[in-house]
Amino acid sequence: MKTTRKQSMKSVMVLTAVTLSALLVIPLVNLADAATGEKEYIKVRNEVWNLFFRMTTAAFVVGAVVSGTIIWLVWRFRESHPKNKNPTRWETGEEVH
Repeated sequence: MKTTRKQSMKSVMVLTAVTLSALLVIPLVNLADAATGEKEYIKVRNEVWNLFFRMTTAAFVVGAVVSGTIIWLVWRFRESHPKNKNPTRWETGEEVH
């Protein structure tokens, strides 16, 4: 079964949406869960730092993925790549029939 570019892009978008929603929902559930106990007080300062470090980690992961994707694209579509040796029809000025 051959997947098309549209199908693979759709799966990438779904994976991204699931990942981002998990990164946003899990800390909020933990924070809400911590505040429900009777006469149990949460230390706001600790929770703020905890969320800060979680979101910093998420930002570094997203940054690493984006940087890796850019590096892969530059490496894949460089001029010296074997698939890019022949000029395209737009570069040669050929008409498409």
